[in-house]
Amino acid sequence: QVQLVESGGGLVQAGGSLRLSCAASGSIGYVNNMAWYRQGPEKQRELVAVIGRGGTTRYADSVKGRFTISRDNARNSVHLQTNSLKSEDSAVYFCNADVYSNGVLRNYWGQGTQVTVSS
Repeated sequence: QVQLVESGGGLVQAGGSLRLSCAASGSIGYVNNMAWYRQGPEKQRELVAVIGRGGTTRYADSVKGRFTISRDNARNSVHLQTNSLKSEDSAVYFCNADVYSNGVLRNYWGQGTQVTVSS
């Protein structure tokens, strides 16, 4: 069984920063792509950033230049540094990962962490 556990959400003023973290645990062979998604009130879940095992990154246009995704392969973890936060960044942020476990590659989601940006 594989679990993704996020941390680091909270309440921050506009212009502030938060660092989100996610760690995968369980019977893990390796972790391929890791990503952050978010879902605001009455909005669809959207991709924020993704990072490959080799470090290749891709960002949503709305966060380019403000957010940075990084990972630690030895700890099966991914981080999202969020800077210059705006009210429209308020959402539940979800960690997502493709994990090879017990001979099978599957996609997993974390439970989400709330980010609230006050204006």
